[in-house]
Amino acid sequence: MLNNILYVEDEPDIQEIAKLALETLGGFTVKICGNGEQAIREAPSFKPDLILMDVMMPGMDGPTTLQELRKNASLTNTPVIFMTAKVQAHEVEHYMSIGAIEVISKPFDPMTLSDKVKTIWGQYKQV
Repeated sequence: MLNNILYVEDEPDIQEIAKLALETLGGFTVKICGNGEQAIREAPSFKPDLILMDVMMPGMDGPTTLQELRKNASLTNTPVIFMTAKVQAHEVEHYMSIGAIEVISKPFDPMTLSDKVKTIWGQYKQV
């Protein structure tokens, strides 16, 4: 069951909008991390069912953060959805090849974000 979402995003405005949308409309528990390093520190104790992660962040970007998260045994199989404005076909292919289950394009619609996440989760669980 999808309850806990770890949201890794460096922009405070986007953090707030996504958290509000996911909690209010989706009923999820959302923990925000402002960068990859924080996500690596906090993800094991939060035990997310799903990780939503920005691709372009200062310091450690999304793909590098994903690689580091996978080194923790408790997070090896945690599904990750990248959220990014970089959604050309070759970019999306790359994100999927490194372990993302899907890519949500930015800017996203806060009114449909939780439904989109639920749909992706449902498709992932059927595989």
